[in-house]
Amino acid sequence: MPPDCAASFAIRSGMGVKMISRAHLLRTVLLAAVLLIPAVARAQTDQQTVVDRSLQTIEDLRHDKAFGNARQLMHRARGVLIVPHLFKGGFIVGGEGGNGVLLARGPGATWSDPAFYGLGSASFGLQAGLEQSEVVLLVMTQKGLDALMHDQFKVGAQAGIAVATLGSGVEGAITGAGTADIVVWSSSKGVYGGLALNGSVIRPQLDDNRAYYGRPLTTRDIVFGHMGVAPHATALRRALSTVG
Repeated sequence: MPPDCAASFAIRSGMGVKMISRAHLLRTVLLAAVLLIPAVARAQTDQQTVVDRSLQTIEDLRHDKAFGNARQLMHRARGVLIVPHLFKGGFIVGGEGGNGVLLARGPGATWSDPAFYGLGSASFGLQAGLEQSEVVLLVMTQKGLDALMHDQFKVGAQAGIAVATLGSGVEGAITGAGTADIVVWSSSKGVYGGLALNGSVIRPQLDDNRAYYGRPLTTRDIVFGHMGVAPHATALRRALSTVG
């Protein structure tokens, strides 16, 4: 056998057998990797944007006067679902939707890495305008946190799950909210008055988890199993610790 054949691979095709050297194959693999890296980086950048915007939402919540005594709710919360940009708009037919992250409180009041979620709903009626909201769901009970682990959680329709709403600028909004499984805080800009999440569907975004962590992970894997590593979410975890 010629010496160079020992470092070659035979590929059989309809045209016969073609010899490819190891060096050529290695160059091909490296080229494919280089072409793939930007696509992976772009995907991770999309998810990191959600994480960074979630940090800003926590800072906005911290400085919201209407949040007031709700700090004690954050201190007791088992988890938080942050949707930094929830868009709602339409005429006759309206809808709302946005992406966010869920973090759970662990031992020693530490917070988990983020798992990605989507929130969306549709509504019908005489509507006009456009609204953008920041939304934080304070998950007060283990029952509420477990409910969000399901493939789909529908606000206001989940049996045995009580949801209370805090509104930016609404005095005394937290009265009686302490016994709720989930407490919703929102701050909105636009012509719609207030934000009603009843009927909204919340579901895990497994593709976003895969893109961010580089491997398929469920919400439970991330927030309970601590199987993901997200160093770029450290600032968000730290901000949650200082609020609650």
